[in-house]
Amino acid sequence: MEKTIIACTGGIGSGKSAIVEAFAALGIPAYDCDSRTKALYRTDAELAARIVQLLGGDILDAEGHLDTKRMAARVFSDSALLERLEAIVHPAVAEDFRRWASGQQSDIVILESAILQQKPFFDKFADFIITVSAPEEVRLQRVMARDGVSREQAERRLANQWTDEQRAAKADVVLQTDDCTALLPKILELIDKMRNK
Repeated sequence: MEKTIIACTGGIGSGKSAIVEAFAALGIPAYDCDSRTKALYRTDAELAARIVQLLGGDILDAEGHLDTKRMAARVFSDSALLERLEAIVHPAVAEDFRRWASGQQSDIVILESAILQQKPFFDKFADFIITVSAPEEVRLQRVMARDGVSREQAERRLANQWTDEQRAAKADVVLQTDDCTALLPKILELIDKMRNK
């Protein structure tokens, strides 16, 4: 079965989960890049070995698994090293997504990723891109409530990401999540558009 791939992307606190849950309620499965990548770090021995070779054995925790906090500390202040890490991780995630998608019975699948639009490897990976957006104050409140962080910390996180305008420029449609009651009709319309194109 040929599948239509919808990428769902957006910044922290934008409401991607609400969109994905709405699609799921309509029987459309979603692949969450964040959680699947973390799972691959634990289950894909070849991937883990290549990451250790790049970053060193001290990024392993006491159980011998990749410590994602140490990895982040190592690469996010070194853009060249981050690029080398992504050159290892992104192809593994893409292959995992292809395997996952081929096992789904739905003709439409969702690829949820906060960074999809920013990474050349994933450029043109999806047939259709949804950017999820919400007013900055709404996003800040969501991040503070969800992660238990201060306003200042939440603001720093938002500042380190693409703006909604940058995301919207590369999207097929922008969905606002400040009013979740309006989402379902829009999502039904999008699904109908995908199936009748």
